[in-house]
Amino acid sequence: MPSKATNKTYSCPVEVTLDVVGGKWKSLILYHLINRKILRFSEFRKLVPSVTAQMLAAQLRELEADRIVSRKVYAQVPPKVEYSLTSFGDSLAPIIFAMTAWGMDYAKTSGSRITL
Repeated sequence: MPSKATNKTYSCPVEVTLDVVGGKWKSLILYHLINRKILRFSEFRKLVPSVTAQMLAAQLRELEADRIVSRKVYAQVPPKVEYSLTSFGDSLAPIIFAMTAWGMDYAKTSGSRITL
């Protein structure tokens, strides 16, 4: 599957970054992979219960196509599939950490609640 960013023209580098990792679900997927290293599909569903199975699968496929996430399939019954960050995907950790810190600060000042 080709990357979403292949053969596109962008007006600035931030637009490229947002195209690859932007959106509600991809950021959450990255956050959980950075913190837990390896996750199975069902574990994602428990960590992010508001995402549909179809949307989660689509977002994981896009992250895999963009070389951010690696998918490992085990030949067994029932099938076992694990997701982890690639070394390229690991380079996003500082961005996700910065978003985490900003979100925690904002939640404190706005009276929002974060359930981890």
